[in-house]
Amino acid sequence: MTTVLFTPRFFVMCAYTFTVFISLFQLLPAAPYHILALGGTNFTAGLFLGFLTCAAALSAPITGHLADRIGHRRVLIVVSLVLAVFSVSYSFITNYRTLLAVVFVHGLFWSGLMAASGAYMTAILPEERRAEGLGYWSLTSILAVGIAPPFGFWMFSLGWSTLCLEIAVLNMIMAAIAWRLPDDRDEAAAVPSRPRTLRDLVEWRVLALSTTMAFIAFEYGSLTSFSALFADELGVSPRSLFLTAMASTILLGRLLVGRFLDRLDHRHAMIPCLGATAVGMTLLALAEGKVVFVLAALIFGSGFGLLYPVYTAHIMRRIPKWRRGAAFGAMLAVFETGIGTGSTVMGALIHQLGFRPAFGVAAALAAMSLPYFLFAEKRFGFKS
Repeated sequence: MTTVLFTPRFFVMCAYTFTVFISLFQLLPAAPYHILALGGTNFTAGLFLGFLTCAAALSAPITGHLADRIGHRRVLIVVSLVLAVFSVSYSFITNYRTLLAVVFVHGLFWSGLMAASGAYMTAILPEERRAEGLGYWSLTSILAVGIAPPFGFWMFSLGWSTLCLEIAVLNMIMAAIAWRLPDDRDEAAAVPSRPRTLRDLVEWRVLALSTTMAFIAFEYGSLTSFSALFADELGVSPRSLFLTAMASTILLGRLLVGRFLDRLDHRHAMIPCLGATAVGMTLLALAEGKVVFVLAALIFGSGFGLLYPVYTAHIMRRIPKWRRGAAFGAMLAVFETGIGTGSTVMGALIHQLGFRPAFGVAAALAAMSLPYFLFAEKRFGFKS
C-alpha cells in the first residue's frame, strides 16, 4: 500500500476546498449588510448564518449517507452546480424573509458537500498518514477564510449582485475542479444492500462519540464571537489578538507536529489535545492582561488545531469505507451544533454574568470533553 501523501488527487481536492471556502466566506460577512439594506434588523441579519448552520447540522447525518450511495465525486459536482443557482438567485431576491428561507435550503446542500469532500479526501489518503494529510488539507480552508472576507467586501462595494454573480462563477469553478477527480462510483456501488431504515441513514455511534467535539466546538463558537469584546474589556489591543494567535498556533502545529500524529496512537494523541483546550479556556477566564490572554490563545489553539485531524483519523480507522460519508455527516452535525450553541448561549451568559464567569462555564464544558470521550468510546465500541 502506498504511503505517498502529496498526489495529484490530493492537490485537486485542496484546490476544490480552497475554492469552496473562498466563495462561502465572501458571502457570509456581506449578507447581513444586505439584509439590513432590505429592511431587516440586526437579529434577522444574524439569522443568515444561523439558518445555514442549523440546516447543515440537521441534514448532515442523512446527506452524508446519501453521498455514500450516490458517489462522493458526483455529489461534489452536483452540489457545486446547485450552489451556483443559489448564488445567482440571491442577487434577484428583494425580500429578506425569502432570502432566509433560501439560505436554509442552501444549508441542506452544504452539508452534503462537506460530508462528501471529507469522505473523498479520507479515501485517497494512506492510512499510515491520514491524520497528517487531514491536517494539511484543512489548512486550505483556514487560508481561504483569512483571504475571502476582505475580497468579498471589495466585491460587495461594487454591488450585491456583482458579489453574488462572482460567487456563482466560483461555484462553477468548483464543479470543474471536481470533474477532474477520478470517479468513485464503483466504491459507491459496492455498498452492502441493506434495508434503508433510519438506523441505516445515520451513523449513530459516530454521532454519540462526536459529542466530545461538540464540547470543543462550543468553545470555538464562543471565542469566534466574543474574544474580541473581551479584549476590549481587558484593554488588550489589537482586539483580534486572540483569534490571530490561535490561528497562528493552529497553522504552525499542523505544519510542525502534524507529521508525527500518525506515529502515535490517535486516541493517545487526542487526550492531551482535549486537556489543552480546557486549560486554554481556564486561563482565558482568569486573564487580566495581554500575557495570559495570549497564552490562553496559544494553548487553546495548540489543542484545537491538532484535535480535528487526530479525531477524524481515529474515527475513520474504525468505520467501513462505505460509511465514511455518513460518519463525516454525523461529525459535521455535532460540530455545527456546538458552534451555533456556543455563540448563542455564551451571549446570554455574558449578558447575565459577565465575561469571566461565562468563560469559566465554557472551561468547565471543555473539561467534561475528556471524561465523556473515555466513557463514550467504550460504550459505543470505539476503544481498540
